[in-house]
Amino acid sequence: MKIIVDVMGGDKAPEETVKGVIQAVQEFNATFILVGNRNDIERIAAENDFDIRRMDIVHTETVITMEDDPLCVVRGKQDSSMAIGLKMLAEGHGDAFVSTGNTGALFTGATLIVRKVKGIQRAGIGTILPLQNPVLLLDTGANVTVTDENLEQFGVIGSAYMSKMYEIESPRVGLLNNGAEEHKGTELQRSAYRRLKNNGDINFVGNIEANILPFNSCDVIVADGYTGNILLKSIEGLGKLLLGKLKEIFYSTTVTKLAALSMKKQIGGMKKQFDPSEHGGSPILGISKPVIKAHGSSDAKAFKNAIRQAISYADSDAIYDIALSAARYAERKKAAQEAEKQKTADAQSDK
Repeated sequence: MKIIVDVMGGDKAPEETVKGVIQAVQEFNATFILVGNRNDIERIAAENDFDIRRMDIVHTETVITMEDDPLCVVRGKQDSSMAIGLKMLAEGHGDAFVSTGNTGALFTGATLIVRKVKGIQRAGIGTILPLQNPVLLLDTGANVTVTDENLEQFGVIGSAYMSKMYEIESPRVGLLNNGAEEHKGTELQRSAYRRLKNNGDINFVGNIEANILPFNSCDVIVADGYTGNILLKSIEGLGKLLLGKLKEIFYSTTVTKLAALSMKKQIGGMKKQFDPSEHGGSPILGISKPVIKAHGSSDAKAFKNAIRQAISYADSDAIYDIALSAARYAERKKAAQEAEKQKTADAQSDK
């Protein structure tokens, strides 16, 4: 397994990203290609007493910043660490690509350089929410506006991913909405509801409100990227708030400190569950090869876990299952269109 890593993108790069790669080398059975400034990479490796000679380094001093236009990855900064890494992945020099960089640029580059799975209209960023049971939220920021068919395809893609990665036989798909009833939401949600309901290839369980999402209501929840990103950030923020309040309570008196000590294992498990850095990165689902978006503020631990996610995704062959699901979707759509054409022709001939 060979992982291509953009070590220059993100708020804490290259220090934390290079450290994350060093940790990944020690834990995972994979080889790495680091794309970035060689001088920085070698300096950080030396500071951490790591022999960087065991890795391949592709040197570039050009970095896509968080302020850059997403199209710069293919227009103007084709020599950036992100663009080079994506091109290497597309050409087969590695099995997966990981970056903490500009989300829009990464999504654009993945779409235009690596390319989508045939039949997929829009790829989306899929994030596992830190809830009691793993729930895939798709999309979490790539597509601010979507169509009803995009949301239907997110349900198809998400089902294939969760079935393969989490061994869920028939993943339950929900539509994020402001009410459980079929008529709730805008025309987009109402139309998407009808599409999802009539799609026999997925296990659609209806509209899901945010307040019931944490209680094992579905395995996949689909939304436009704008709404999905707000939901994701809200859950992450609430998790930090609750853990902070819990810490205040347990460390307020001697008695509560003793109680905390007796529950150290349980508290540690809860903290790990709600810590976004433990869940790794988010795959851009619908792309023909594994591209993982790590959080822009990832520290070494979070970046290491994003690499773990990349290895797991590449090793699972889930993209093959996504491609099969996309092909079935295309066949079903074509059959429906032909049936509608025949129905129209029959109606005209009867006149």
